Amino acid sequence: MKKIKYIGLSLILALGFTSCDSWLDVNENPNTPTQDVASLASRLPWIEHHYGYAAGSAGFRAGFINGTVTSRKGVSTSATNIHNYMPYWDPINGISTTPYQHWFVGAACNLEDLIKKAEEEGAYHYIGAAYVIKAMGFMLMTDWYGECPYTESLGSYLTPKYDTGQTIFEGCLADLDTALPYFDMTQEANATPLKDGDSWNGGDIAKWKALIYGLKARWLNNLSKKSTLYKPDDILAAITNGPKDYATSTIINHQNDPGDTSSDALAGDPLKTSYLFDGAAWSDHVRMTKYYTDLFEYPQTDGTVAYDPRREKMLPMNEHYDKNGKSYFMVTAGVDVLNSDILNNSGPAQQTYSASTKKYTVSTAGREGDTIYVTLKGVCCKQGGKADESFYQNTADGTILSTGTFYTLPESPTHLMTSYEMDFIKAEVLFRKGDKSGALSAYKAAVKGHFDFMNTKLKSYGTENNPGKIPMSETAVNEFLASDCIAQTADKLTLAEIMKQKYIAMSFSQQNWNDMRRYNFSAGNVGSFGVVYPGIDRPKSIHAAASSQKFPGASKTSENYWWRRMAHCSHEVNFNAKNLEASNPKAMSNDIWSVPVWWDIEE
Repeated sequence: MKKIKYIGLSLILALGFTSCDSWLDVNENPNTPTQDVASLASRLPWIEHHYGYAAGSAGFRAGFINGTVTSRKGVSTSATNIHNYMPYWDPINGISTTPYQHWFVGAACNLEDLIKKAEEEGAYHYIGAAYVIKAMGFMLMTDWYGECPYTESLGSYLTPKYDTGQTIFEGCLADLDTALPYFDMTQEANATPLKDGDSWNGGDIAKWKALIYGLKARWLNNLSKKSTLYKPDDILAAITNGPKDYATSTIINHQNDPGDTSSDALAGDPLKTSYLFDGAAWSDHVRMTKYYTDLFEYPQTDGTVAYDPRREKMLPMNEHYDKNGKSYFMVTAGVDVLNSDILNNSGPAQQTYSASTKKYTVSTAGREGDTIYVTLKGVCCKQGGKADESFYQNTADGTILSTGTFYTLPESPTHLMTSYEMDFIKAEVLFRKGDKSGALSAYKAAVKGHFDFMNTKLKSYGTENNPGKIPMSETAVNEFLASDCIAQTADKLTLAEIMKQKYIAMSFSQQNWNDMRRYNFSAGNVGSFGVVYPGIDRPKSIHAAASSQKFPGASKTSENYWWRRMAHCSHEVNFNAKNLEASNPKAMSNDIWSVPVWWDIEE
């Protein structure tokens, strides 16, 4: 991968010349680039950026698999466009390229040079950060692909060998252990302070150490199918040193900045906007599924419905007008891809809005009712929007066509590692250990924690025209948390309820797909926990060839009924085929998509 290494260096230099923050300044002569041109303070934020983009794009694409989002076939002429293939579970290699490119080309290939330069300066905290990000990136890749180049991936090998998932997993944990002591070291007198180049935690060492332990807890918990490797007490020990509140969590606060007109060299997107906006909400193709929208509704015995207060923040809304011309907002309906054949019947169709009639219409015959589905789209400054009006609106009369969602607007936060995730993991571990009382306490803390995290961000927006960015009422939140919508006693708590609330809180994350795989989606055949994700299934309109060739399982209890991994992208197929083929007996087979990665195999 030596070629990739030099491509990555030139990428960092090019990006540095059009920096979006003081972190990204390159003060050396740009006409004579060498391996020593980029400073530590300019290298690290770009490595962080490209890892974040890889993780964000992987999490969004996992949303097509775990039931969060859908689109419709034919919305793009691009042969590799995710909207053409993922809604139907008819995957091709191209859908897995973006996370691969941003990790290997944008981030991983520059880690060795970062570490070398940091060693020369005695900037030990940068070395620690480099090992943490290395672990995060390769764990993302092994969760994504199973086997991939690892031990030979960052050297001079043109065709690096593949390592097993377990080798990569253990190596990533070892990298976290390597990183930890560097954060306890005192840097040399003239070394670059971590705060000068750290776009994640602003140089806060305590946050980096909490991130390390949080990652350990997350990854060790992913071993729940491995009876000899799953160690609940080790997970709980890691949680005690992980993030404990908002202040110790790793949160990337993105910006919708009018000055952010540069482009990511790999994706062409702005540099400060959220990764999920870039991947999920730049266009207006994506819709929420009914499986997802139903999670925010609680039918009552009297026929009414109680709503989760997060509903109007997590789901997009659009503006309508009553007969008196007064505006109101409608929350999107969910597209029922699991039980209807809407994908095979030209839906969900794109809608248009008329400023003269103030009505939404759909031109596709037979799809007139699709106006109930609201796009996730937002508009960033680079697209001509304004910093305080990042929602999608009609330019003629200002009508809001989509409020976006909490996680997918240009300025939405990325919750990279949080205390509420620690509480959800703790609840799951204690539940599995039989400590239902302890699990209930952790579960309630986790749900409340997510509300608190959301409101902390929502309150920071100030006065907004977008109702999706207005804080949730404390009264409404407290009433919901005290209601029967949330388990109030240990005997009412189930693993399905814990994982449901975790799924909501971690929307658009790769971890939601990891969790579904660990519990075999809705098969109900893991331990004695029953169906942990009730209602989830393959889309009813699954492509016939995909059903028979890529996901050939005959029933939910067949492991190859489900989408278990990504096939490697064309870069590996075209240039490293021999090692790819040797990595797994089915590496080049049509059904590699339904072959479990190593931790997804029960033993």
